[in-house]
Amino acid sequence: MTTCMWKEMREGPEAVARQADKQDARYAELGLQLRQSDPHALVTVARGSSDHASAYLSYLTMLRLGRLSVSLPMSLVTMYDAPLDVVGTVAVAVSQSGRSPDVVEPIKRFRAGRAKTVALVNDPASPLGEAAEWTLPLEAGPEYAVAATKSYIASLAAGARFVAHWSQDKALLEGLKALPESLARAQDVDWSHGVEVLKDASRIMVLGRGLTLPVAMEAALKCKETSSIQAEAFSGAEVKHGPMVLIDEGYPLLIFAPRGPAQAGLVKLAEEMRGRGAKVLLAAPEDVPSRDLLLPQGPTPDLDAIAAISAFYPMVEALSRARGFDPDQPPHLNKVTLTR
Repeated sequence: MTTCMWKEMREGPEAVARQADKQDARYAELGLQLRQSDPHALVTVARGSSDHASAYLSYLTMLRLGRLSVSLPMSLVTMYDAPLDVVGTVAVAVSQSGRSPDVVEPIKRFRAGRAKTVALVNDPASPLGEAAEWTLPLEAGPEYAVAATKSYIASLAAGARFVAHWSQDKALLEGLKALPESLARAQDVDWSHGVEVLKDASRIMVLGRGLTLPVAMEAALKCKETSSIQAEAFSGAEVKHGPMVLIDEGYPLLIFAPRGPAQAGLVKLAEEMRGRGAKVLLAAPEDVPSRDLLLPQGPTPDLDAIAAISAFYPMVEALSRARGFDPDQPPHLNKVTLTR
């Protein structure tokens, strides 16, 4: 059976290419405005998978631009009516549907408060698209599976594109041009070993650090919503502050260890957890001998996270079916969630 989730994840590279072709000039225009207005901070507005994509955007913003970034607790606006001073900030909402009131209302409020507002949204005609000063379509196209895949990939690419044009980072801009081809290759990496390890699991811990922590968060969510596995995501550093007490004989761990300064610590953590009897799935590049899953690389290290999730999605879709579930229609979930 070919599921909608499978079809849509395979459309991710095409969505990123379409985004570059149709929207790159708009991102360049916005980047120029941001350099001229010089906002002192970034605020992200999102839920679910979109919030995980926003976490990647936040990390990249702080890493490449030195601007502080925070994820807005939307209830501050929608329930508590907090008197937020947003002058001199840029607020970026990320959404597939653009219809949830608790994402739309803060953007309206921030725009009225003289923040620069941006919507990275799959439906530009949505209430969110109409509320923001700058609306930049994700270009993912219709998505029918409840579990977001291509829209999440497109959201990650949009976040990287946003930062690349704001910072005029030539390496990142060039990397984005080559990204669709890298993602297509990443989807063909064989992670079937992960299905064998996890098909009977009832719980899992997913670890990342830095730019791959948002990917770990997304992977944990997908394990829950498509495969009914109780999953938690942690930083490779945070896991030692309490969660490690849960890890005992046979406990499954998926660890994302891409290129960069966090890799050595994550590889060492994987070895330590193996010594405690955990079932470790270390996803790492081919030059890491102790890897269990080959972690594909993006065109630049900053884009490795997008390649990593592109390799993970086919595995979790197969895992869902191996466990007897329909990944397109998880129980009790809807494609669009309207929260306030």
